[in-house]
Order: sequence, then structure tokens, then C-alpha cells
Amino acid sequence: YQRRVHGDSENMMLPQQAQVIVLNPSAKRESGRKAQFANIRAAKAMADVVRTTLGPRSMLKMLLDPMGGIVLTNDGNAILREIEVAHPAAKSMVEISRAQDEEVGDGTKSVVILAGEFMQAAELFIEKDMHPTVIVGAYFQALEKALKIVNDLSIEIKIDDEKEIERIVRSSVATKNVSKWGDLVCKMAITAVNKVTMNVNGRKDIDTKKYAKVEKIPGGTIEECMVLDGVMVNKDLTHPQMRKRIENPRIILLDCPLEYKKGESQTNMELTKEEDFKKALQMEEDEVKKVCDAILALKPDVVLTEKGVSDLAQHFFLKKNVTVLRRLRKTDNNRIARVSGATIVNRPEELQESDVGTQCGLYELKKIGDEFFSYFVKCKDPKACTIVLRGATKDVLNEIERNLQDAMNVARNVILNPKLVPGGGALEMELSCRLMDYATKEIKGAQQWPFKALASAFEVIPRTLIQNSGADVVRQLTALREKHSSPAGANMGIDGIDGKIIDMKEANIYDPTAVKIQTIKTAIEVSAMLLRIDDIVSGIKKEKSQKSKSQFDEPDEAFGDARDGQKTQFIQTHIIFDLSLIHISEPTRPLYISYAVFCLKKKN
Repeated sequence: YQRRVHGDSENMMLPQQAQVIVLNPSAKRESGRKAQFANIRAAKAMADVVRTTLGPRSMLKMLLDPMGGIVLTNDGNAILREIEVAHPAAKSMVEISRAQDEEVGDGTKSVVILAGEFMQAAELFIEKDMHPTVIVGAYFQALEKALKIVNDLSIEIKIDDEKEIERIVRSSVATKNVSKWGDLVCKMAITAVNKVTMNVNGRKDIDTKKYAKVEKIPGGTIEECMVLDGVMVNKDLTHPQMRKRIENPRIILLDCPLEYKKGESQTNMELTKEEDFKKALQMEEDEVKKVCDAILALKPDVVLTEKGVSDLAQHFFLKKNVTVLRRLRKTDNNRIARVSGATIVNRPEELQESDVGTQCGLYELKKIGDEFFSYFVKCKDPKACTIVLRGATKDVLNEIERNLQDAMNVARNVILNPKLVPGGGALEMELSCRLMDYATKEIKGAQQWPFKALASAFEVIPRTLIQNSGADVVRQLTALREKHSSPAGANMGIDGIDGKIIDMKEANIYDPTAVKIQTIKTAIEVSAMLLRIDDIVSGIKKEKSQKSKSQFDEPDEAFGDARDGQKTQFIQTHIIFDLSLIHISEPTRPLYISYAVFCLKKKN
């Protein structure tokens, strides 16, 4: 007993340990359930933003950027790109939309809606103290099974059949703002993709970003949009007397200046005689003439360069009846090289006959509105093209361009991976039913419930389509679930226009398999990543706002006259306060202040 009491007294005499502060006191921290619920709310909020833009009856969003510009669109990536978000989980949702757009070019809304629904499905289990790793394990099991089901439901098509590809692209365009001109947009997208397709070492290379240029010209009607069998650039001639129309032109492409080379830094010339100045000018002329003669030796009709062309060079070219365009973009030069068969040359003296482009059928200069455009058309087997878009306003043109880019991406995906799955929510409902059956029969233990929750979450796509079409959600969703309970109903989906249940195979509504696989993988992986976060620390110091500073706080450190001014102001403020406390009258107060400041300065 004595030993125990003695031991306790020793413990009581030990000095108490000081609290250890690891994080910056100004850092904001959320941990445990609070962080997980915050992530779920953020993901759900981002999904709600784009939910109404899904399907043919989708609504538009009007976004105002800081510069006063207006974005009017229903494209998921364009909407989320313009929205400024602060929460890190919300930024992840914006990022998956961007990644989806870059990877496959379609499904940007579906991936955000599915990810938000998967996060919300996990909320109930976190509330019931189920560990996030158990939920994540179930999600990855479901992902593996879902990808197998998608591949089982896929059907292959013949990419040689253009009508088949057109039907697929039309089902994508039907949900866009330009669905009224669906046939025109589909044909433009397929034509552009076919033009830029190249076989490289036995595989197909389709680069629509580099070689399918979209040129937007305000004015005219949407029916005037077309894909050129060549390239158009927004450039005028360097001299008004040059030829404006040339059939079967010989084209030379350069990326060097056709003018006298100037020194890179400041160059000084000391001239002692008047003849020396004339010699210097003559040397410049000789240099330019030498370059022009090297080009003119190949008898070109059109010369294009990425750099400048001097007046003297224009004179030499005009004498030989050669048309010249200057200051082209690198990308435009590459496209013209593809359609004309020319080679871009850096040194004119090294030009050869094989570098001259002869595959262009017609060069023509046209004026549209106030702008001049140079057309290189009627090319033999062009591997690049320009898509000319006409419309009433810039907002209309921007939306057409976004929709056309989606249509081209769908056509590209189908050509590269010619597999399709039923659209209109049919695939998602079939996945939901099959995963639910699989969970009941095969999954044992605690993981069965998150697996089933994820299966139910797939129903968000058909449910959203029904909501946006204005139909009865509960009745139609129950009827669709009943159809999918039998193997014969695998192709049954929602008609996004009136909300009725139809056979997607008969309606020719399909989605590329590549898009759906990317959507499911991205949505589940980002949900699993966000659910495993249990601590959010933002270590950014909060700046003191001016309002929070007290009137009598010591001023910040300054130097020289500024510091003296601050001290004087600080002293005056204190004295005014003190004088007001001892009730010195207002008229006599400045005298006392001046005297007090004088005494303090003398003391210092």
C-alpha cells in the first residue's frame, strides 16, 4: 500500500509535458468523417450542375467569364471548365471531365453524374462506420465485373459501311444543340475524319486536332457550313497585283524570312565614305536577290513563308508573276504541306524539285465579309482539311464547333475501335440488374452491400433521361427495370425526347464501347480515390484583412521617412484617444498633440 501511494506521489510530482504543435496554427484541417462527408457533398454538387444537360431534352447553361464574355453551352467539359471551384474534391470532378474529353471526346456529363452518384451511394455505409477500404474493395470488384458485361454486350460493325457510322454519330449529335442540323453535322464530321485518316505502319492514325482545322466565319446560315477538299487560311496577298486565282499551282513552303538578315543584337556600322553606304545597301539587295533567284529557279506559282517578306523580294516575285503569302502559322503550313505534297524548307538555296507541291488543283483568293481567305482546294487525296462554319453570332459558332468536335471524336472512336453498345440508358440499366444478381449470388460478407449500392447507382443515367424529358420517373424506371429482368430486354432504353421505353436496336441509338468503358473506369476510380481521403489540410496562411486590424495595432515595419511618418501617425492616434478620455475640448486639442509629439521626438 505504501509503495503504491509512493509511486502515485512520484507520478504526481513529474512535470506535465507541453503540448506539441505539428501543423501551422493557421492551417485549416478536416479529418475523419467530416472530410469524407465534405468530399461526398462536393462531388454531388458538381454532378447536380451538369445533371440537367444530359439527353436530347437537355437545358443550356449561360456562363459569364471575368472578361465579360458569355459561354452558352450544354457541353459538360465546357461548363465545368468555366466554373471556378475551391473544394479539392470538386476540382477532381472538373479534372475527370477534362480527361474524358481529351481521351475519347464524349461522355463528359455522364462521367461526372456517375461519379457523384457513386460517392453518394457510399455515404450510408460511412455513416454506419463501415471502413472506406471495404467500400473501395467492393467498388473495384464491381468495376472488374462491369467491364466484362460491357464487352459481352458490345457488337462489332463494319467500318467500311459509312451509313452505319453515320447512324452512330447521329445518336451522339441528337443530344446536342445542333440536333436540328444533325444530318449536315454528321456528314461533315465523318468526311473530316476520313480525310485526315492515315495508315502508319499498319495502324490507323487519326489526328483531328492538328489536321482538321475549324474556321469560324460569322454571318451566313448554318446550311452554308462545309468541309473543303483542301485547306483555307485567313491570309491576303502581300501585293495587290499578284494573281488571285491559279489552277494547278506549283507551291513552295518556307519557314525562313525572305528579307535581309538583321543582327540579333545592336549592330553598328562605321562608314567613312559615301560609296561605303551604297555598297552596304547593294550587299543587302544582292543577298535578297540571291534568295529569290534560288526560289524562282524552280518556277513556282505560289510561295508561302512563316516569316516576313521584304518589299524588294515582293518586287522580284511580282516580276516573275509569282503569288506570295507571308507570316503563316506553323500549323497552317503543316496542313498545306499535307494537301499539296510540298516539303517545308528552311534554306532556299537547298530547294529541290521534289520539295515543290503539285497535288493542289486550285489556288483562289476570296473575300468573305471584311476578311480575305486563301483557298487551296481540289487537292488529290488530301490528308488534311478545313471545316468552314457559318452562323449568326460567335456564340452560335462556338457551340457548333463544340458539337462538331464531339461528333468527330465519336467517328474517330468507332473507326479505331468498331464496337458499340446500346445507348439511351439501356447499358446502365443492364449493368445495374446484372451486378445486383451477381452480388446476391457471388459476393459474401460486408462487401456485398457497397457492391449492391454501386449497382443501384448506375440507374442514375436512365433516371436523369426520364427527368429531363418530363415523364413520370418512378413509373418509367420501374417498367424499365422489369424489362431488363429478362435476357430479351437488354436493349431496352429511354427515348430521351418523350421518356418512353423503346428498343435501342430498332431506334439505332448506340454509343461507342470505348466511351462507355472510359466513363465507367474513370467514375469508379475517382470515387474510390476520394472515399479513401480521411484528412484535408489546407496550409495556406490567412491574410489579415484590414477590417480585422485594430485601430491601435502596431504598424508594420517600414524604413526611412515612411517609418517616421507611421510612428508620428501612431503617436497622434494614441494621444487623440487619451485626450478624448480626459475631456480636453476639441479646439485646444491640436496644441496639446503638437507639444506631446515634440516632447517624444526630443526624448527619442
